[in-house]
Amino acid sequence: MLAMPGDGDRPTVADVPIRIDRMSEVPTYRQLADELRRLIASGQLKSGDRVPSIHELMAETGLAQNTIRSAVAVLRDEGLVVTAPGRGVFVR
Repeated sequence: MLAMPGDGDRPTVADVPIRIDRMSEVPTYRQLADELRRLIASGQLKSGDRVPSIHELMAETGLAQNTIRSAVAVLRDEGLVVTAPGRGVFVR
């Protein structure tokens, strides 16, 4: 589990903890994609909902911008999200 520095809270999206294991052999972008996919599948992120922005996810998870972009690209390639330039990423 990735802990946020200073406050001891877990990173969250839609008030649900995001689990990133930096010791795992699974790349962090894949772990983030899996976590976001889990939120979509469980209905915690619904069709039409905006996925937190790259900067919001960076602040929540401590992951690098390119790592988050890669995770979003995986979900976009799977047809789970759509990118609206200038507006954000939305659940399909």
